[in-house]
Amino acid sequence: MPRPPQSTNRPDWDEYFIDIAHVVARRSNCRRRRVAALIVCDRRIVSTGYNGTPRGIPNCRDGGCPRCASAAASGERLGDCICAHAEENAIVQAAYHGIAVRGGTLYCTTSPCLMCCKMIINAGIREVVYEEEYSFSADARRLLATAGVMVRQFRRAPRSRRGPRGG
Repeated sequence: MPRPPQSTNRPDWDEYFIDIAHVVARRSNCRRRRVAALIVCDRRIVSTGYNGTPRGIPNCRDGGCPRCASAAASGERLGDCICAHAEENAIVQAAYHGIAVRGGTLYCTTSPCLMCCKMIINAGIREVVYEEEYSFSADARRLLATAGVMVRQFRRAPRSRRGPRGG
């Protein structure tokens, strides 16, 4: 039996996982920014995480985070923030459930901060793929490179305006 033709709209693996990360980001309860990460091993999602308050703490939207509840400008009062980052939550959720992430790839909607880079290295993650660059410091890049963690920025390919049958 002949195989049906492949759809030209079928996403490659990077697009597939980044798109799923965007759905995960919708679970974020942060009032300022929605970020998500997922960890993939052998093309299987083993853990997801999004930014928000720790387990059992009221959500940002409910006043759980003093910084999110304040009128602090972007980049200010970061020490008041009690939210966990998406990368941190993906790594911690895997550990909480006893799932190994060593050798995996972390897909994230935004680039990781220096703190998350240290966790990524210590968790044994070998590659980071991010979409949006957000305060990705030279120190964070250098740390990942020194540890041998590959880093790539995902860039979406332009979509054809034509439908699957060319119309």
